[in-house]
Amino acid sequence: MPLNPEVIRAAAREAVRGMIRSESVGDLDPLISSGRIDSLSILKLIGQLEAKLGIRLPVEQLQPDDFETVDLIVDTVERAAIQQ
Repeated sequence: MPLNPEVIRAAAREAVRGMIRSESVGDLDPLISSGRIDSLSILKLIGQLEAKLGIRLPVEQLQPDDFETVDLIVDTVERAAIQQ
């Protein structure tokens, strides 16, 4: 059964807020190009999303740009997630 996009969005927002130590993050706010998260943070973000959502994200199919915004994170999880 596909994951609910709003569940993915909530998990992504929570994980990103924890990483950038900010109370708010907009769904279209740039994360990588703004320097708010880096490549190591992306790996941590993937791990957090996998744990929160009970999925696996095959990193060999992902690019850093897939994590530029919360909206792109939601799209990426919908496209690439393998449910466990």
